[in-house]
Amino acid sequence: LQGKESLRIQVEPEGDSFPLMEIGTCEAEASEQWDYVLVAHHRTQRDPWQVRQQQFLQELERKGFHTKRIQDQKLVFFGIRADNSVFDLYRTLLLEPEGPTPNAELAAPTPVPVATRIRIVDFVVMKTKTSAGETFEDLVKDGVFEARFPLHKGEGYLKKTWAGWRHMFCKQPVDEIRNYFGEKVALYFAWLGWYNYMLVPAALTGLLVFLSGFSLFDASQISKEICEAHDILMCPLGDHSRRYQRLSETCTFAKLTHLFDNDGTVVFAIFMALWATVFLEIWKRQRACVVLHWDLYVWDEDQEEMALELINCPDYKLQPYQHSYLRSTIILILSLIMICLLIGMAHILVVYRVLASALFSSSALLFLEDQVTTAVVVTGALVHYVTISIMTKINKHVALKLCDFEMPRTFSERESKFTIRFFTLQFFTHFSSLIYIAFILGRINGHPGKSTRLAGLWKLEECHASGCMMDLFVQMAIIMSLKQILSNCGEYLVPWVTHKFRSLRASEARHLPRDPELRDWRRNYLLNSVNIFSLFDEFMEMMIQYGFTTIFVAAFPLAPLLALFSNLVEIRLDAIKMVWLQRRLVPRKAKDIGTWLQVLETIGVLAVIANGMIIAFTSEFIPRVVYKYRYSPCLKEANSTVDCLKGYVNHSLSVFHTKDFQDPDRIEGSENVTLCRYRDYRNPPDYNLSEQFWFLLAIRLAFVILFEHVALCIKLIAAWFVPDVPQSVKNKVLEVKYQRLREKMWHGRQRLGGVGAGSRSPMSTHPNPASIFSARSTDV
Repeated sequence: LQGKESLRIQVEPEGDSFPLMEIGTCEAEASEQWDYVLVAHHRTQRDPWQVRQQQFLQELERKGFHTKRIQDQKLVFFGIRADNSVFDLYRTLLLEPEGPTPNAELAAPTPVPVATRIRIVDFVVMKTKTSAGETFEDLVKDGVFEARFPLHKGEGYLKKTWAGWRHMFCKQPVDEIRNYFGEKVALYFAWLGWYNYMLVPAALTGLLVFLSGFSLFDASQISKEICEAHDILMCPLGDHSRRYQRLSETCTFAKLTHLFDNDGTVVFAIFMALWATVFLEIWKRQRACVVLHWDLYVWDEDQEEMALELINCPDYKLQPYQHSYLRSTIILILSLIMICLLIGMAHILVVYRVLASALFSSSALLFLEDQVTTAVVVTGALVHYVTISIMTKINKHVALKLCDFEMPRTFSERESKFTIRFFTLQFFTHFSSLIYIAFILGRINGHPGKSTRLAGLWKLEECHASGCMMDLFVQMAIIMSLKQILSNCGEYLVPWVTHKFRSLRASEARHLPRDPELRDWRRNYLLNSVNIFSLFDEFMEMMIQYGFTTIFVAAFPLAPLLALFSNLVEIRLDAIKMVWLQRRLVPRKAKDIGTWLQVLETIGVLAVIANGMIIAFTSEFIPRVVYKYRYSPCLKEANSTVDCLKGYVNHSLSVFHTKDFQDPDRIEGSENVTLCRYRDYRNPPDYNLSEQFWFLLAIRLAFVILFEHVALCIKLIAAWFVPDVPQSVKNKVLEVKYQRLREKMWHGRQRLGGVGAGSRSPMSTHPNPASIFSARSTDV
């Protein structure tokens, strides 16, 4: 073979040896690139641990991998790298059938990216089994090995331009992130960056709605009537209150409630429904441009996994898709049981609030009577946050067990199923308490004189004196603030302290090794460990935050603003953590964010339903509108300058005769009070629900149906109006297909004996198809 620098002979495999192993004068690599390291304790360098280690390493060598052993004082490092033949086989297996024809001149192979090398090595290491059937995970459990990780190499550029606080407002180097951490991590940061960008208009609009309440802080007719209602006495709330409260005492809270419970809330809720749709649709377009730039537009995940399986074992048998109705039924039943338990946790929080109300009211040294309700709301939110932290770990364990029971075919399928199950459990964990406050609190309590009691002893908790929207606002504010602040602090401080502690211990116990390779491997070992959930946990945190930002935004219009501030910090925290404090994540290939996109779309639909119900049943929007157009003084005097909401406060309060209390003497000043008021629509003396209540209920239901249909129609129109894929991307993909067909036609004519042989190759008049993908599309 003239003109060839080496002779390559492909031989058949023997036993489990590596297929198509090349023998001959293959040119060695310019330098040994040890991308992956296994770590074991020095005590394992004697039988029986050493024998099991050698068996595992020998299996890797039989598959075309090279190993290098370096001993430290207490640790043994094993460097792992794959032979060039492994990467040649990878290229061969994933070569597209539309590629160059056999007669075409073969171009020199391009160097294999580091991310691809690491991905292949990690897959084979995790799939390799010894003759006894032991995997690497089994050997770790038995103490034969301690850890495995890819090495941090060439991260200097990311440290200088991305993983630092001074780069908080700089553009993210998504391509460099992809080259270092793989496509899955790069898509996460690309999505998070786009999420932040889109949060800007949502945050500004929410802030505008909130500030618009300040412009009417003292001008609101309802607030004026409440502040001037010195002669209206409110019935005692709960068992902790032993006196009648003047309505004017709630003046401050009434003004604060008007900041987020005003007419702008409805407009903002519809805006957020449209915003969620536009955000996802434009993200799909962004994703299409990015994956086209990465040449992954037609990449197939199943094909990738099958190629890696064949590299690991040439005798790999294809695992077909399977579905068991029995397993699905069992998983559905177990999931429903778990959801019921999570809803039960919300009821436990209800019991806590009831018992805390009784406890705080009896502790006169710590709380005054008019502070009990606020104390219960605040401590209830704190207990809810602690419950969320505990249940998150339980939910992850349960979701993993359910996935293992279902026996998914591949890792990607397992990850998708786990995502759905874990998010479902997390959704009920985070939002059950908020759903209770928004739609149940204060609605099943009965009325003064005949209250619903827990176990016949404790009266159920009432809404705040200024309305249930205040309870929901406080709960949302505390949970979001705590979750963002504590999560961000924990994400940075825990890995930082752990890394510093391990580094200090290492520096005290050992001398710095002279071998630069050993020094580098030990530096990587001292970083914090990572696992398959490291990136998953980041995605889940963002999904829950997205839920808080959209689902209950009608009650907390500042949620997008808090999310924006938190995410500006979150991006740099994640970058610093991945580059400086943690071992290198194993790069994974991907062309989208996977199941998380369906999660985001589901949250968008739930947000429309929840916000419609909050406006209808929790806020005072519907009662105000009904009063304005049915009972207001403006109806009697057409040209009157009187505010149309004049008299609304008196109209919305029901009358209760104090003589109907079961024990009226226990209430201070009861001898001088014959009537008190409470928030409801009932008629004395039997206190049945009035006609106004049923009329309002019908209007509320009609509003929910109308709001949801309008908002969903807007979402559908926006989704139709903004195509998922830009036309420029479609045209580039179409041009690639066209050029490949022309090339095939030209080569076919050449083989048929010169028909059209005189014509020029289509590649001489048209650009190379690969070059079409070289320029990143900017058409968004």
